[in-house]
Amino acid sequence: MANKLSTQPIHLGQGATALVEPDYTGDLAWYEAYVERRASDGAEGRLVSLHSFSEPWDVWEMHPAGAEVVLCTKGEITLIQETQEGTQKQIILHEGEYAINPPGVWHTADVEKEATALFITAGQGAEHRDR
Repeated sequence: MANKLSTQPIHLGQGATALVEPDYTGDLAWYEAYVERRASDGAEGRLVSLHSFSEPWDVWEMHPAGAEVVLCTKGEITLIQETQEGTQKQIILHEGEYAINPPGVWHTADVEKEATALFITAGQGAEHRDR
């Protein structure tokens, strides 16, 4: 059976497992339930998801348990990372290009037109704040 990554993300867990996640709802409660479901994989678990955007993000996020890979699959995304010193670094991603958000680095994104990105995320302990 085929699944659609934008609606059914994948969890990569210990023991080289790959598990289909429940339908993505797009809200914080979905992520909180994901962390609870996959807590036994600890910091080694990864969420693989695909999201499309047509406007800048309205939040910053940070993943303390591990790095996050952001791969642009369509359009252009400006990834903004905030250093521990408070300065910001912009990384422009075009189709086929990726960047890595290091553990503990706050990040957000700007999108002028529609863009899509694949995310491989260490979701445990993720934090969010208003932009």
